[in-house]
Amino acid sequence: MTRIRDVVQQALTTGYLTVEAENQLRHLLTSRYDLEDFNAFMALQEAAMNGKVRQESRERSVKCEV
Repeated sequence: MTRIRDVVQQALTTGYLTVEAENQLRHLLTSRYDLEDFNAFMALQEAAMNGKVRQESRERSVKCEV
C-alpha cells in the first residue's frame, strides 16, 4: 500500500504535484497514518507555499480563469 510519505517524496523530488497525487493524498489522509506521514505532508504543504512544488490543479485553475 502506498504511504503518504511516498507520494510526498515523489512530489518533492520532481517539484510537481499532479492531480492524481493530490487525490491519492486526500484518500490516504482519511485513513490512519503515523507521525512520519503527517510530518511528510506538512513538509509538502510548506514546499508548495514556498514555491518549491508546483500543483497541477492550481495551474489548471489559472488557465481556466484567463
